[in-house]
Amino acid sequence: MKRYFITGTDTDAGKTLVSSALLQKAQQQGLTTFGLKPVAAGCESVKTDNGLQWQNEDAQLLRQYSTEQQEYSRHNPIALQAAIAPHIAAEQENTALSCNDLLTACQPGLSVAADFQLVEGAGGWLVPLNNTETLADFAGELDAEVILVVGLRLGCINHALLSAQVIQNCGAKLVGWVANSLSADMEAQAGNLAFLRQWFEHRQIPLLGHTPYVAGIDRTQPEQLQTITDCLTLPTV
Repeated sequence: MKRYFITGTDTDAGKTLVSSALLQKAQQQGLTTFGLKPVAAGCESVKTDNGLQWQNEDAQLLRQYSTEQQEYSRHNPIALQAAIAPHIAAEQENTALSCNDLLTACQPGLSVAADFQLVEGAGGWLVPLNNTETLADFAGELDAEVILVVGLRLGCINHALLSAQVIQNCGAKLVGWVANSLSADMEAQAGNLAFLRQWFEHRQIPLLGHTPYVAGIDRTQPEQLQTITDCLTLPTV
């Protein structure tokens, strides 16, 4: 089994779009897959066979594109209601987040046998779990290799370089990055992308793909997601 932790340069960088496409790509290459969203904010009440359950749209997608599909809570053990920073959402629900508790909550998911296991963070690399711990601490405990999604927008170069350097300074292995276009008309996108390409290439961090902006894409439809999937390669390290 190969396990990856996917993070982004910021909130809405496109982590879930890329994660879903990577899971689809792995499945198409004959691998068994499992997607895990340890903690998700902005959940909605969903009617299930066992009653109402708080679920998150991103986690639902990871579950949908997993070949080893499990009950929802294995894909997303911590589901918070407010669409804000997870540690603040948890405080509003009188819940404390910690690295150890999150690891314990994720064990049922982490124990699912799959060739390609993808764990998606929330927001960026240093999103807090509490006053002293961040998701970076959690990723370190997983001993997972890291994929960085760079949302192409104004300021993305600074965000990408900072994220990559902090990931590596934490001792994590950054095995690839994805450039994700967030709009159809980003000014000087080619110039931004050219700088990022040479910067990452100089550090021998491979580009796993440049995914285009697709207006109105329905990520739940595999044939529409395929447009993104076709632009990606799986990490080879």
